[in-house]
Amino acid sequence: MGGGTGTFTVLSGLKKYPVDLTAIVSMADDGGSTGILREEFGMLPAGDIRRALVALSSYPEKFLTDLFTYRFREGEVDGHNFGNLILAALERVTGSFEDAVAAASRLLDVRGAVLPVTFSNVRLYAQLENGEIIKGETNIDIPKHDGRLRIVRVWLQPKGRANPKAVKAIRDADMIVIGPGDLFTSIIPNVLVSGIRKALRKSSAKKVYVMNLMTKHGETNGFTGADFLAMLDAYAGARMFDYVLINTMCPPEHILRRYKKERAEWISYKGVPQRNQERPRFITAALLRRGNYVRHDSAKLAKSIMKIIQA
Repeated sequence: MGGGTGTFTVLSGLKKYPVDLTAIVSMADDGGSTGILREEFGMLPAGDIRRALVALSSYPEKFLTDLFTYRFREGEVDGHNFGNLILAALERVTGSFEDAVAAASRLLDVRGAVLPVTFSNVRLYAQLENGEIIKGETNIDIPKHDGRLRIVRVWLQPKGRANPKAVKAIRDADMIVIGPGDLFTSIIPNVLVSGIRKALRKSSAKKVYVMNLMTKHGETNGFTGADFLAMLDAYAGARMFDYVLINTMCPPEHILRRYKKERAEWISYKGVPQRNQERPRFITAALLRRGNYVRHDSAKLAKSIMKIIQA
């Protein structure tokens, strides 16, 4: 459950194991190509849905997945993602966004299911510590305001109604993995949808939170691991998680210096309190992908998640 590149990473790794996967995806995105299509066509946000579809594709060639992620750089379609346009066309042909996602799943030979958390046309709002109200996921994600100001609360307007299939997937799950992803714009928006928090609380599944690797300017400035957990406790329900999966591998200093220029900081696992209680259990592992960007390694992440499933 989540949105963005974090969900893509988790799904890409887990699909290689003999598990039945369902991705429940946030419907709060309103930036870029997705935002334009929302305004011009009145369709639900396609971007995070498209990423999940591509992640779960079992198509043997990269061509089709590359096609779905292709972004135009010229003409009237400049900035649009081909996969988003396909979903817009499929919605017109099939008559609903739900059927469009199902059709795209068949095109990409998706292994599992991709479910919008809601079919309501929701918008994300945030209140800053100075009282200012920010409207729209993209304005929270890429702040035009003073990004040093802390977010004190977020909400959806309208609140939206949970997709019944998402509720059923939560109820039937053996494990629910939330994160990694932007806390206020990719993860919490799912829990804000009416019916989702209740479904999570009632589910007997093992619940795992994958801790982020870096803070994000405008959302989680100066957050420690404990701050992330405290905020999730506030929105999802205190001590909902059975496990918290934490990376212990520090990125190279030259990469951290580059991120520091973007006002992002590494979240040290030492910043997560080792609570004297049974829940949640803190699982630590080296989960960092090698390269020039601080990202989770999908294979290492999936391996750690599978160990929890089998525990």
